[in-house]
Amino acid sequence: MTEAVAEPTIETRHDDAADRYEISVDGQVVGFAEHRPGPDGVWVFLHTVTEPAFEGRGLASRLVTDAMADVRRRGLKVEPSCWFVARWFERHPDQADLVA
Repeated sequence: MTEAVAEPTIETRHDDAADRYEISVDGQVVGFAEHRPGPDGVWVFLHTVTEPAFEGRGLASRLVTDAMADVRRRGLKVEPSCWFVARWFERHPDQADLVA
C-alpha cells in the first residue's frame, strides 16, 4: 500500500518592514521579491531571489503573480527593474496595465 504524500503548503506574504514579498514552503521562506517605493504610487521591483534548493519549481513565478495581484489591489503601479519581473510581464501581457 502506498501512502499519499502531502502537498507542501505554499504561501506568499508582503513584509512591510523589509519592502518585499516573500514566498514560503511549509513555513520556511524560500524566496523573495524586493521593491522600493517610487514616485506617484509606483513600486520599483529591484530583485527576485529563490533559494537554490527550491529553484525550478515555479515558485518565483507564483511569487511575482501573487505580488502583482496585491499591487493591483493596492491601486499601485510597477516599475520592473528586476529582469525576472520584466520577463514575467512579457509572459503576461494581459497585466501590462500595471506597468508605470
